[in-house]
Amino acid sequence: MSPADIPRFRLNNGLSIPAIGVGCWMGTAEESERVTAMVKEALDLGYRHIDTVIDFLITGNEKSVGKALQETAVPRGDIFLTTKLDQKDHGRVAEALDNSLMKLGVDYVDLYLMHWPMAFDESGRTLQPDESPTLIETWREMEKLLVHGNLKAIGVSNFSIKTLSELLPHAAVLPAVNQVELHPCLPQHSLLDFCAKRNILLTAYSPLGKHKFADDQAITAMVDAHGNGVAAAQVLLSWGVQRGTAVIPKTINGARMRENTELVQLSAAEMSVLNQLHTKSGMHRSVCGFHSPELGGSCFGWTYAQLGWEMTTGGVHL
Repeated sequence: MSPADIPRFRLNNGLSIPAIGVGCWMGTAEESERVTAMVKEALDLGYRHIDTVIDFLITGNEKSVGKALQETAVPRGDIFLTTKLDQKDHGRVAEALDNSLMKLGVDYVDLYLMHWPMAFDESGRTLQPDESPTLIETWREMEKLLVHGNLKAIGVSNFSIKTLSELLPHAAVLPAVNQVELHPCLPQHSLLDFCAKRNILLTAYSPLGKHKFADDQAITAMVDAHGNGVAAAQVLLSWGVQRGTAVIPKTINGARMRENTELVQLSAAEMSVLNQLHTKSGMHRSVCGFHSPELGGSCFGWTYAQLGWEMTTGGVHL
């Protein structure tokens, strides 16, 4: 597969980003070498969009990704590289970026995201929305980094219409991207419309919904209709790209990695079916594991109301 075969989106600052990337968080601390091998294979297969996170506790993989970048024959300039500002670093944004660049072994990243709207203090306590550094203060520090040349674009992650509406009136630079959980069981149609009207690209993590609904009859019917060995993952990723979102699935399986780049053209009727899949009983929900029953439903110390998520305990959409 040629990199030219993967569709691209144009960001609001003029940068071009591949519509399909590879997500690198594999979830356990023991998988760093697997991440390196995965990224190298992805680059060999034609992927040019790599999404990573800071090297912190079990969720980090910047060093592993950096090792792959050093060992690949693909020029750095051909790769769109994303990393993220962790909650613990909202009060030291410039230092955090420098640390990420060092771990990745690169001079710049293409996209730097505020991973979550909430910050942690030095003890690990979650700061409430009105405590400093607020998401607005953190964003202003991120904006300052653009003049130094070690990042090309800035954006956010896990932001809702509520938190974006709090940020945007104070932003000198519009976020280029908002990376959120997106799949047919959590399509976030209103958020997509909100961001599209403001030229903010939505990027989908968990775009396959952790395969929790891939055997739904509506999806299997589409798989059968397209034939030729088409897999459920291809249908779901095609839906994501056709609706105007970038997707960053993750897999260490080379065959599936290749498969994930082979999109199919979905009809308007098929798009409509997937757009409405979440309306089935019990389907409208998050599939991620970061939800807590505390505070009546929360995530990293902020309630769903503070996050702007219309959810109840466990990430079930209201």
